[in-house]
Amino acid sequence: MVKRAMTASVAEDDAAPGGVAAVDRALSLLAAFQPGDRALSLAELASRTRLYKSTALRLLASLEHARWVIRQPDGAYALGPEVARLHRLFSASFSLESAVRPVLQALVDRTQESAAFHVRRGEERICLYRVDSPQLLRDHVQAGDVLPLDRGAGGRILKAFSGARGKLYEQIRRDALVVLDGDRVPGLMGISAPVFDGTGLIGALTLTLPSVREKPGFANIVRQAAQALTDQLGGTFPVG
Repeated sequence: MVKRAMTASVAEDDAAPGGVAAVDRALSLLAAFQPGDRALSLAELASRTRLYKSTALRLLASLEHARWVIRQPDGAYALGPEVARLHRLFSASFSLESAVRPVLQALVDRTQESAAFHVRRGEERICLYRVDSPQLLRDHVQAGDVLPLDRGAGGRILKAFSGARGKLYEQIRRDALVVLDGDRVPGLMGISAPVFDGTGLIGALTLTLPSVREKPGFANIVRQAAQALTDQLGGTFPVG
């Protein structure tokens, strides 16, 4: 009789509907690797996935055969060359714009306000992508415009998640969000949240609008959009 674990494995907790259990377990071993991990022992992999060591060892044998992992001389496992090959294919086919623009358009459709994606360049920020509000009264920033890093919601987000000190930035990091009225332009409100990929912070997702048009739900809409984009890009969104 097969002995069942007292605690469900990570794969069982997040099983694919209609999927194959063995594939879910194998993928959970690959997902166990986190930033900073060069190699993991069998015990570490079993602990992180909540699999029996014997089960993890059999799955690792298949992953090693397919070059998803490599077993080092000390017995620890590292990610293999197949991961690097697929990463190269993904990078060659992936466009940040194709991921960001639909999110900006969805924000505009939902709020009727302007949405933009800002990235840091030294001590300034650039509006990389922008979708304008259909309303006549709006700000007129365009894609490619250079903006200050120390004013405006998008700039504050980029500074906060680049390690800036101070109560404001500490609060932004706790909330994973900032709502500022008149910080860059009087009468203009900015609502911004960070966006991450697998390497860390890549930009700020920002909604801008005349202060008189603020609605209570806008902040949550922006944060949810930033979190969904982060998930799509393979990043980890802060718990705000």
